[in-house]
Amino acid sequence: MIKKDLLVLWRHKPRLISLFLFPILMIALFGYGMGGEIKNIPVVVVTQSNGTVTDATLNAIKGVDLYDVKGIITDPNEGKRMVENGQVKAAIILPSDYENMTSQQPKTVITYVDSSDQMATQSLVPTTQALFTQISNQIGMQKISATTGSSQLQVQSTGVNASSSGLSTLSIQNMMNSVNFEINKLYGDIKYIDFLVPAILAMTVMFSAMMGMGESIAGERERGELARLFMTPTSVASVIGGKIISKLTIETFRALILIVAAMVLFSITINGSILLTLLILVLSVLCFVGFGIMISARVNSQEDYIQIVMPFTMPMMFVSGVFYPIETMPWIFQKIAYIFPLTYANDAMRAVMLKGVGIGGVWIDIAVLLGFTLLFFALGVRRFNRDV
Repeated sequence: MIKKDLLVLWRHKPRLISLFLFPILMIALFGYGMGGEIKNIPVVVVTQSNGTVTDATLNAIKGVDLYDVKGIITDPNEGKRMVENGQVKAAIILPSDYENMTSQQPKTVITYVDSSDQMATQSLVPTTQALFTQISNQIGMQKISATTGSSQLQVQSTGVNASSSGLSTLSIQNMMNSVNFEINKLYGDIKYIDFLVPAILAMTVMFSAMMGMGESIAGERERGELARLFMTPTSVASVIGGKIISKLTIETFRALILIVAAMVLFSITINGSILLTLLILVLSVLCFVGFGIMISARVNSQEDYIQIVMPFTMPMMFVSGVFYPIETMPWIFQKIAYIFPLTYANDAMRAVMLKGVGIGGVWIDIAVLLGFTLLFFALGVRRFNRDV
């Protein structure tokens, strides 16, 4: 029996490869995908003045591992637009009077944050606030040093009592609070559950569609049902078309139930169009059904199908930013994320549900999902073997 099982395993190469590859893949994904630090969050800095203080501030920002400075610009409105367009996660705007060391009025640094990425926001806000608190203290110390030196010169020239001309406690506090930090969350306060639900919807659709196709095609082939079906006067296109329509109908109703459940159980609000949300989910269903057809086109058992699919579905679940932002992962995983369709489904769902964008804001994600869908169906239909 041991020899027989080993021979069966040897003859089914997908099972053999998955047996050794899958555990390594899982430990890597858990270790790097869910256990990493958030680093290299893309930000833009807006400077409206030039000088030593601005240069020192830019060097301090560039020295923080959390930031990946994508640019230094001069237009505050352009910085805000870059956050709204998803080019960066935050825009740090230095005021026009940032170099004025003689003014007693604190300078206000405004930071626009893409709060739809709750995990990135959770790291950005305290880090940026701490950085500018430190910068404020340094500027204050310079002011105190300059003021004290000026007062000593004045005392020596006029003979006034030094104690009467000293700095008051209030003035010292004002100087130390030289920079006010103002945070502007563009999409309000987003809770983790708000961040999580759109991606969970897309992930659930992915698993259901792909595993369903394994039972629908690979399972029927294994049980001999598909062979009997092809004894009737029907074509491959008819069978695949029927499978697609059937699965699409089931998953559309499932998507509706998921959305209603999220709204009832977690008080989730859809800031954008519900119809657009459904459209993205339906397109995701088609994409993952196409993937299932491509894999099941030539396998001869449901177990083989599962062994082949799992090394794709599990990485997609961890690497595509379902539970944690893509920025938490090593750079190689960040690059890999963009070859998975689930990444684009997650991005589009969050953009519509959290940011309230229209189809113009997610057309790239929709176009990529359509491209994946056409590719998967083309490969699946072409490779489909009705005689296996």
